[in-house]
Amino acid sequence: MKFLRTPDERFQNLSDYEFKPHYVDIDEMRMHYVDEGPADAPPVLLMHGEPSWSYLYRHMIPPIASAGLRAIAPDLIGFGKSDKPAAQSDYSYQTHVAWMLQFLEKLNLKNITLVCQDWGSLIGLRLAAENEERFDRIVLANGGLPTGDQVMPRVFRIWRAFARFSPWFPIGRIVQSGTVSTLPPDVSAAYDAPFPNSTYKAGARAFPKLVPSTPDDPAASANRAAWEVFRKWQKPFLTAFSNRDPVTRGADKAFLELVPGAKDQPHTTLRNAGHFLQEDKGPELAKVVIDFVRGQ
Repeated sequence: MKFLRTPDERFQNLSDYEFKPHYVDIDEMRMHYVDEGPADAPPVLLMHGEPSWSYLYRHMIPPIASAGLRAIAPDLIGFGKSDKPAAQSDYSYQTHVAWMLQFLEKLNLKNITLVCQDWGSLIGLRLAAENEERFDRIVLANGGLPTGDQVMPRVFRIWRAFARFSPWFPIGRIVQSGTVSTLPPDVSAAYDAPFPNSTYKAGARAFPKLVPSTPDDPAASANRAAWEVFRKWQKPFLTAFSNRDPVTRGADKAFLELVPGAKDQPHTTLRNAGHFLQEDKGPELAKVVIDFVRGQ
């Protein structure tokens, strides 16, 4: 498998992102992650989605670490400072789950608080369902676990077609389209930084079509099995969705109804935030996470 590595100079002097880089080898590729806070503290695993990277959590990592927790924010393979397989065919839902499981095993992460959004939830929830012993609690923010049995929102179908067919795929502008706040030019440039040119964008292009959208999707059966785990999940499960996300709006209802661990939790809705609520309301979401960990 051919993979690309974004030159380090692309990441110099990024706005509000001065975290020390950490790397782990995954299937001969280099996977990057941020690791802040006490090394022996309970880990908070911050999982990004499409087409962002750990930069999305830059306003959440410092307060979580300052609260005495260990903030770990990986860049998924194909994103951020992690290596990027060059062909879209190198990416699959199952492969991403397997890559992240290797990450958990190599760092020996246990007693995890999972914070996941967008594709971070599709991967993270599968990890939690298939490795329950490693996870203590979950915070789901603007995400879900589709099985292909649901009708996908029209806005998602438009996005999937755009990712597949558009010759123009501007990452910074795509993130901007999913926020309520206006991104300054340097922030938009930071989202573009991992992708020097179109050859680096195979993962970002591939993700939308990997979302299970039909009952016979290759990932559908594994996701249904994960849902069966969550129907019996007694550990604390919190939803923290925004009010202005047309993609995932209402997806929290199924978890509130079906996950036993979601009962009597302080579920919250973050106002005036879009799909990338970490960008719009990062400090507020960090406080939700910290209070949730402390309250259990």
